[in-house]
Amino acid sequence: MLDETTPRARQDVSPTVAWLRSPAAIRERCHQMLDLGLAGRLPHFRVEPSRLPAVVDRVLAVTREAYPTLDIPVHSRWRHFDAGGVPRLAELEARLSKLSPEERARAKLDLVVVSVLLDAGSGPAWRYREQGGGTYVRSEGLAVASLRMFMAGLFSSDPDRPLRADAEALGRLTRESLGQGLQVTGDNPLHGLEGRLHLLHGVSRALPRPGAMFDMLAAHRRSVRAAEVLGTVLEVLGPIWPGRVMVDAVNLGDVWPHSSLGPVESADALVPFHKLSQWLAYSLMEPLNEAGVGVTELDALTGLPEYRNGGLFVDLGVLVPYETRLFTDVFAPADEPIVEWRALTVALLDRVAALVRGRLGLSAEELPLAKVLQGGTWTAGRQVAAEKRAGGVPPIRVESDGTVF
Repeated sequence: MLDETTPRARQDVSPTVAWLRSPAAIRERCHQMLDLGLAGRLPHFRVEPSRLPAVVDRVLAVTREAYPTLDIPVHSRWRHFDAGGVPRLAELEARLSKLSPEERARAKLDLVVVSVLLDAGSGPAWRYREQGGGTYVRSEGLAVASLRMFMAGLFSSDPDRPLRADAEALGRLTRESLGQGLQVTGDNPLHGLEGRLHLLHGVSRALPRPGAMFDMLAAHRRSVRAAEVLGTVLEVLGPIWPGRVMVDAVNLGDVWPHSSLGPVESADALVPFHKLSQWLAYSLMEPLNEAGVGVTELDALTGLPEYRNGGLFVDLGVLVPYETRLFTDVFAPADEPIVEWRALTVALLDRVAALVRGRLGLSAEELPLAKVLQGGTWTAGRQVAAEKRAGGVPPIRVESDGTVF
C-alpha cells in the first residue's frame, strides 16, 4: 500500500500539453503578445514603452525603502504570514521543532499549498480579525486566516497531529466550516468562497497530503530546478482547476485563448499563465531549502500576472486601454482584454527586472526576477493603486471565482 509520502507515478501527456505547462511557454507566448502590442496590433491595449522608466523609479523606491541593504527574499506566501509585524512563523517553528527536518518540510508544504489555494482575490469588503490582535485584509488577511486555521488543526484528520493537512480533512471541509474559519458573514463577504472550497476538495483527490510533494521533489536529490518544481505542481494539481481549456483530454488550468495569436479553438492561440501554480512554486522553495534541497535556475519562472503587477503598468501609463469600458466594466478571467492584460504584464515584468538590475548594477544571479517581484513590483502596484483609488482597488476589475487571481 502507498503511504502518504510515496511519490505518485508520472503522468504521460502529449508534447503540446507538456509545453503549455512549461515556464518557457508562458514566457514565449507573453512576449509574442508584447511584440504585437509594440507594433500596435493588439485590440485592447496600446503599449507605451517610454513610460517604463517611471515604473522602474517606483519599483526602486519601494525596494530601497523595504530592503535598504538589498537583502531581498524570494517573492512567496511566506512573506505574508507575519503581517502586522506579528511573529507567527516563530510560533509555528516552535511547535514544529520536535519533528524531523523532512517532516517539518512536509508540514510547511501542507500549510503553504492550502494557503496559496485560498489566496485568490478576496474582494474589497472582506476582513479577518485575529483573536487578540489586529484586522487584516486581502492577501495578508487570507494568509493570517489560513495559518490560524492550520494551527488549530482544521486541515488535519488526526487530533494528535494538528499541524498538517491531509486528504480526509480537506475532503470533508464544508462551505460552512471554511467560511467560519475565514470569518465570512453577510456583513463580511469573501469573493469566490465556493471556488476556494472546490480547490481544496480537488487537492484531497489528488494527494494523500499536500506535503507529499516534498518527497516527489526531494527523492534522493540535493537540488531541483525551479521549472521542475512548477512542473510537479502543474502535473499533480492540474485536475483541480474548474471548467478550463482542455487539450488532449487534459485540463490545462490557468491557460486562455487570445485571437491575436491564432484561431481561438487552436492550441496556437493559447496563452499559459499558471499564476497560482507559480506563486505556489515560489512558495515551496524555502521549505525545500530548509530541508537541504536547493532550488536552482529561479529565473526560469516568470512574473505573476495578477492585478497588482498588472495594475502598476496601467496606472503608470505603460498599458493604455483603447476603450474606457476597461475601467468601468467587470470582466471574467477568460475575457480577451484580461488575457491580453495579463500576457503583457508577464512580458513587461521581464523588461522591468532587466532595467532594475541595470540601475542597481546587479546580475540576474544576484537579483533574480523572484526578488524584483518581492522588492518590488507587487508592492509598487499596491501603493500606486492606493494613491489613485479609494480602497486601493485595481484599475481593471476582474470577477474572482477564487481560483485564478
